[in-house]
Amino acid sequence: MASTPSFDGQLAKLVHLKNSNGMSVSFMDIGATWLSCSMPVNEVAREVLLRSPNMAEHMEQSSYFGAIVGRFANRIAKGQFELEGKRYQLGVNNGENSLHGGVEGFDKKRWSIVEQSAQKVVFTLHIKDGDQGYPGNLGVKVTYSLTDDNQVSISYEANTDKTCPVNLTNHAYFNLAGEASGSKSLDHVLQLSSGHYLPTDQGLIPTGEIKAVEDTSFDFSNAKLIGRDFLTESDQKMAGGYDHAFVFQPEVTDGESVAAVLVAPAKEVVMKVKTTKPAIQFYSGNFLAGTPGKSKNYELYDGLCLETQYFPDGPNKPEWGPNRGLLKSGELYQHQTVYQFKF
Repeated sequence: MASTPSFDGQLAKLVHLKNSNGMSVSFMDIGATWLSCSMPVNEVAREVLLRSPNMAEHMEQSSYFGAIVGRFANRIAKGQFELEGKRYQLGVNNGENSLHGGVEGFDKKRWSIVEQSAQKVVFTLHIKDGDQGYPGNLGVKVTYSLTDDNQVSISYEANTDKTCPVNLTNHAYFNLAGEASGSKSLDHVLQLSSGHYLPTDQGLIPTGEIKAVEDTSFDFSNAKLIGRDFLTESDQKMAGGYDHAFVFQPEVTDGESVAAVLVAPAKEVVMKVKTTKPAIQFYSGNFLAGTPGKSKNYELYDGLCLETQYFPDGPNKPEWGPNRGLLKSGELYQHQTVYQFKF
């Protein structure tokens, strides 16, 4: 990944962390991207993240493999919102909508590596007022750490000098059977500590309804095979699968409670997710087909994302209150998400 110049003509800088159990993770400064997550399963190294085969392909892909996305993760309808009496127009890059920060989001920025040790790396980014159409100068810090109990912890901090939407997440694609295994996201078992989800329109913009998952294909309150109820309802069919925000109750978002559990098809790897965010976007890999990957050209559902975040299109939904994802001047944006592996 570091042999070909990136967007700015310079080579990417890579960082590798390892713990006492033989688990290793890699990151790069372009997009503060989580490139690799490898662990010994039955004494064989297993890569569980999808990624591009090289920098040239990484620059061409639109899957956001492992990147920190922002300034606002997920979609904003028509790339527009009104804030404090002023209407803002963002760059649109997903039909008529703005996705993951717009045309040149945080995934395409070179972050600074300001601290590095054997099991931690800290990235920072400074964004100017007006970048991609957003108001406010924004300072961002993302800290990745790998612990000896196999946790990959992602801590987010941000501050601004003007009220603006801020919604940061990591867009890692997981396949716990292995990146090259041929297993699908649909073959995994998932449990979500969520009783509600956000239905969307055809453009995958939330309608505003917060709908109970009970008696729907979106009910993962008890662990189930992802493929069991796949494409059985119109809400899924519009998206080609799952690409929806699941809402957590406040007691789930203390950073200690388990918000999600993902189990490999053969059950030899389990990943638990803990977060302080009010929702998680479960994306089943509906648009991966034809994307060049590390081991092959990826196909539909070759990986899945569990992106912790504020509610999609929050800037246009004042009724969602603190879950909208607005940061005011003088406030500190501070969140953490942990992915813990058992193997």
